[in-house]
This record gives sequence, structure tokens and C-alpha cells, in this order.
Amino acid sequence: MAEDSELKAVRAGAVAGGHFRYYDFVMAAFVAIILLSNVIGAGKVAVVNLPGIGLWPFGAGILFFPISYVIGDVLTEVYGYARARRVIWAGFVAVAFMAFMSWVVVKLPPSPDWKNQAAYEVIFGQVPRIVFASMIAFWAGEFVNSYVLARMKVWTQGKHLWSRTIGSTIAGQGVDSLIFYPLAFLFAEGWTNGLVVKVLVTQWVLKVSWEVLLTPFTYLAVNFLKRREGVDVFDEGTDFTPFKARV
Repeated sequence: MAEDSELKAVRAGAVAGGHFRYYDFVMAAFVAIILLSNVIGAGKVAVVNLPGIGLWPFGAGILFFPISYVIGDVLTEVYGYARARRVIWAGFVAVAFMAFMSWVVVKLPPSPDWKNQAAYEVIFGQVPRIVFASMIAFWAGEFVNSYVLARMKVWTQGKHLWSRTIGSTIAGQGVDSLIFYPLAFLFAEGWTNGLVVKVLVTQWVLKVSWEVLLTPFTYLAVNFLKRREGVDVFDEGTDFTPFKARV
């Protein structure tokens, strides 16, 4: 295993009960990105003028949602799969509660003096099918991303971080897109099969491209956290089941 003189390369089980100074902050950042991407980003279709192509619409959430995959990479790389799994479950539960809270608040009868109900429904009203698709796609994609990165870290003996961050994102975002777009839009009004496939591939390519562009920042975050936490976790002998949250 590649080992920095200031780091201690350890098996995941050796730090299962350890305390880390920055883990909670990284978890909070991950959950915040997930929630804000769903609340703020998902509700707006933006447009960019591409030279030679013209106006190209895109979901505004795509600008920030891929950051969750970067944070997921950092979590798995620094703290190991088990701690990343705990964060993914925290994000999933937070999104589920957000969806429930949005539904309750939108359904509450508005006061006759309050004139913003229509706008509130546009912003926070959610189509159950899309919410379900988003949650399942997020859960599956994040776990695939974390699993692939953890496995690749052992295979590469901790070398070539860029290969596993990009490789895991290709797999994770691929699973996310393959689940979300067919579940959310296949057979939906105004969506042809060809359009679903076009949007699926386009969004997947854009998200992976974001990962590539953010690679230098991933390196900075990983190196900072490894040095400050003093460990470099390798998932050897790890139980990779996603169906538990205990470290």
C-alpha cells in the first residue's frame, strides 16, 4: 500500500470506533448539498447559449448535485466505505423527510390573507413519481460510487486517485441516470423514448465532466483531510452491504 510518512495506512476495521475531527463537517456538507440540490436546483430549468449550438436548456440542479459525488469520493477515500455508507443513509433519510415535509406544508389550507399558495405549489409541490425516482436513483448511485472507489483503492494500492474518483463517478452517475430518467419520465406526457435516452446520456456526460473538472479540488480536500486526520483507510475485508448504517 502507498503510505505517506505522515499518514498511517490502516484497514477499515481498525478505525471503526475512532474519532475524527472533520468527519461530521463533511457529513453535514454532503447532506446540505443533497437537500439544496433537490429544493433549489430541481425547480428551475436554466439555459446557456453555446457557440455553434444555440440555446441549450438544463436543470439548474446539475450545477451543484455532482458536488455530492465529489464529497462521497472524499468520504470513502479518507474515512472508508462504512463511514461513507452512514453518510449516504443520513442523506437518504433527510431527503425522505424533506419530501414528506414539502407535501404536508403544500397541502395545508392557506390563510385567506396569504396570496402565495400558487407560487408555493410551483416551487415546493412535488410529483410523487419524480420524488420516488430521485430517492431510489440517489441511493443506488451513491452506493455504487462508494463501492467502486473503495475497491479501486485496494486494487491500485492507494495510487492514482484521479482514476478511482473519475471511474467511480462514471459508474455511480451512470446507475443514477439509468434509474432516475426512465422511472421519472418514461411514458410521461411529452416524453418520448428517444427524448428520455437523449436527456439521460446528456446529463450523465455533464455530471461526469463536472467530476473531471473538480478533480484538483478533490485532491486538495483528500490530502488536507488525510493529513489532519492522520489516517489513510483501505477497505480490506469490509462488509460492503448497503443495508446497514452502523460503522
